[in-house]
Amino acid sequence: MTFTFVLVPPAPEETRTWPDRLARAVPGIDVLIPQGPKDVEAALGRADAAYGTLTPGLLAMADGLRWLQAPQAGPPPGFYHPALVSHPVQVTNMRDTYTDHVAAHTLALVLALARQIPRYVREQSAAHWAPDWSDGAIVPLGEARALVVGTGAVGAEIGRLLAAFGTRVDGVDARVTAPPPGFTRIVPPDRLDKVLGETDIVIVTVPHTPRTEGLFDADRFASMKRGACLVNVGRGPTVRLDDLVAALDAGQLRGAALDVMECEPLPADHPLWRHPRALLTPHVAGAGPHAAERRFEVLMENAQRFAAGRPLINVVDKTQWF
Repeated sequence: MTFTFVLVPPAPEETRTWPDRLARAVPGIDVLIPQGPKDVEAALGRADAAYGTLTPGLLAMADGLRWLQAPQAGPPPGFYHPALVSHPVQVTNMRDTYTDHVAAHTLALVLALARQIPRYVREQSAAHWAPDWSDGAIVPLGEARALVVGTGAVGAEIGRLLAAFGTRVDGVDARVTAPPPGFTRIVPPDRLDKVLGETDIVIVTVPHTPRTEGLFDADRFASMKRGACLVNVGRGPTVRLDDLVAALDAGQLRGAALDVMECEPLPADHPLWRHPRALLTPHVAGAGPHAAERRFEVLMENAQRFAAGRPLINVVDKTQWF
């Protein structure tokens, strides 16, 4: 099947070689790279498929659009606007393109909290020798229970790695029902509050959706086991930061490690920057080699499937944004 595929501007540098590579790999594809506004309108008017972000205005130009490849696993707020959700176009995303990187970063955050590494880094900067040999100084992972909220590709890999430390790993997921390797059980979201009270380490990997926005707020922190740790490597809007600070200040939580924030970049005057119970990284859990190549492989696979009339991979439920 011959079809027109548009790279919606602005196109990142990593996509520079993609048109030629797609032309070689996908029979019948005609790749358009529009530059100015008039080119964009003309290209989208011919488009059967596209890569990038389509605002309501751009989407209105694409009458014949049947497939849109999102550039990320979890695009930023506003990507799934009402016009896109109601449009018949099928959307696919880039899930599972940096699973290994995010899982490794998450384990680093968990280990740092469990072994008081943030505290010792602060002591090091002050040249202060302050060992803590008390029984409560660490979280013994071999005796701990962890809960992974969201057991898709990333959550499943985090659980598998954490289980190697002897940790009991449970999961919460709306779609997955069978426990992945390393997990003891998977429970539905309506049981989240019950299992939170039994958990020492809560790891949040869920995407930002209408249902997960503000998932962890003051009430949810109150449901958690006192002295538990929270790690968020999913999306920032799932955790209310003001409520998190209050829970840390009150000692309800032992510590929190965040790679994603409700507001990014986090304002310089935000109390989490200097909070003794907090560990922050600037949305870099997915950093690592091969990311661009993995994204291209997803795009190429879907383009080949689209050309052949076969089902696409990584299809999104637009109403749920993932």
